[in-house]
Amino acid sequence: MGSFAEPYGMLTFEAPRDSNLKVMQFLFEDEELRFRFLTDLQAVHYPHQKEREIAVVYHLHNLEDNVRIRFKVFSSIVAPDVFTATKLFAAANWMERETYDFYGVNFIGHPNLKRILNVDEMDYFPMRKEFPLEEQTRVDKDDEMFGR
Repeated sequence: MGSFAEPYGMLTFEAPRDSNLKVMQFLFEDEELRFRFLTDLQAVHYPHQKEREIAVVYHLHNLEDNVRIRFKVFSSIVAPDVFTATKLFAAANWMERETYDFYGVNFIGHPNLKRILNVDEMDYFPMRKEFPLEEQTRVDKDDEMFGR
């Protein structure tokens, strides 16, 4: 296990990339922990963290005790591979497809890993921070045109 923190009152920890499914399975099956609800799953691109550019973030909830936790696994942008959570959480199916669609994370063992919102022909992942947000010299965005 990696580092532990408690930002905004939510226990957050890091797990090794190859252990993400084992960690989730333990949190799910343990009779005291009972984290059996996947609230959210997404990715974050950290372009300046060499060999740790992509983080997959899981939010789990113990509905009986109303406790939430967050855990992250980091991977290289060259091989952003993590194991699918669909074997434990049916809700992970579309969340993982969306994360693949926007960040290019390869969820190993996913039953239908393909783009869910963008066209199949798209050859890039739009939420990665590899592209400028907007050209700063665009003439059509000049404030004078809008009376400002």
